Amino acid sequence: MLLALLLCYGGFTALCLSMDRHHADLLGRKPTARRRQVMRVGGWLLLTLSLWAGVSANGWGLGLVEWFAVLMLSALLLVLLLPYRPRLALSLAALGLIASPVCAVLT
Repeated sequence: MLLALLLCYGGFTALCLSMDRHHADLLGRKPTARRRQVMRVGGWLLLTLSLWAGVSANGWGLGLVEWFAVLMLSALLLVLLLPYRPRLALSLAALGLIASPVCAVLT
């Protein structure tokens, strides 16, 4: 489930960065329309990949339940980090996306 958690957190962070306000807060500038669209598509793609990772690890019955738990945990972590430690939130997403291929190979 670590892979699903890493992908969910990265997906939510990408969706967060597709919004003008959060993009400006985290990166210091407003996103272009193209970048906003890429972030939105990338975020949904990462969330879909996290669903695949959760279901492939444990089947549809338990995998779906664990995926919803991972969704809530990653969203809560992002919501709690954004107002107080925005750079840490962005760094964790980058680290998670770098570590996710390693986690996929190990599972």
